[in-house]
Amino acid sequence: MSEENWERKTIEKLAMAALIEQRRARRWGIFFKLLGFAYLFLLLAALVDWEDLASGAERRHSALVDIHGVIEAQGDANADDVISALAAAFENPHSVGVIVRINSPGGSPVQAGIIHDEMRRLRAKYPDKPLYVVVEDICASGGYYVAAAADQIYVNKASILGSIGVLMNGFGFTGAMDKLGVERRLLTAGEHKGFLDPFSPQNDKHRAHAQGMLEEIHRQFIAVVREGRGKRLRETPEMFSGLMWTGEKSVELGLADGFGTVDSVARDLLKAEHVRDYTVKPNLAEKFARRIGAGMAEKFSALSGFILR
Repeated sequence: MSEENWERKTIEKLAMAALIEQRRARRWGIFFKLLGFAYLFLLLAALVDWEDLASGAERRHSALVDIHGVIEAQGDANADDVISALAAAFENPHSVGVIVRINSPGGSPVQAGIIHDEMRRLRAKYPDKPLYVVVEDICASGGYYVAAAADQIYVNKASILGSIGVLMNGFGFTGAMDKLGVERRLLTAGEHKGFLDPFSPQNDKHRAHAQGMLEEIHRQFIAVVREGRGKRLRETPEMFSGLMWTGEKSVELGLADGFGTVDSVARDLLKAEHVRDYTVKPNLAEKFARRIGAGMAEKFSALSGFILR
């Protein structure tokens, strides 16, 4: 074989290999594009209510709003998102009633109070749409503060309800500082600006003031429960002590009205088995930002924060 023929055949082989590789790359490119389109289609299918689209209009339905986890400004169960969901649920002319599903150990008394007040406002604005609470595992403290605003509360026999109380926790490090030989240098402008400073000895006046605030918030909590439950409440000396009860016991005490789930309430009470979820669900970026914000808030508030939990 001549050198010229050898070079030509080599060039042909290289060209053919490049062509094959190009075709292979094109096929993979088409495959990944189709995969991307399939993912978008499935995502769209998950978000769209195809039954409503097929009927040409929204269906008569029971509206659902979830309150899950700790009730706090930087968490998933924050007042802004819950109120937005509640407003949308009540405003929709096709919703026949609203179910708030709660699974929360409590949290911020401010956030819980904002949600509670908005629930009462919406109930008054839309008197023909009942508002029910369905408790799953736990509805304690701030969670129950919210639940007390509902027309009726339904539980599982093994649910946990109650904890009608307020706590304020923190730590004192003065003993550890003495052992380590650390000197605390705190300068303030204002006699009580160092209120509950964890690195200073506990001040009796500060302690009494904090206890007074706790008792004031506790009185507010008790008033909310009494107003919400009315004559259904069968008060006992321990009802507002911070104790919790099972769902079965809570029905006996009048803290709840009966046993039920989201499906049973929608079916038997609202007579609308189709349930539409109005819960505001943050995307991944928002969840990450909230987790960072919640972590920072917890660090700053853990020493002296009021908690309905």
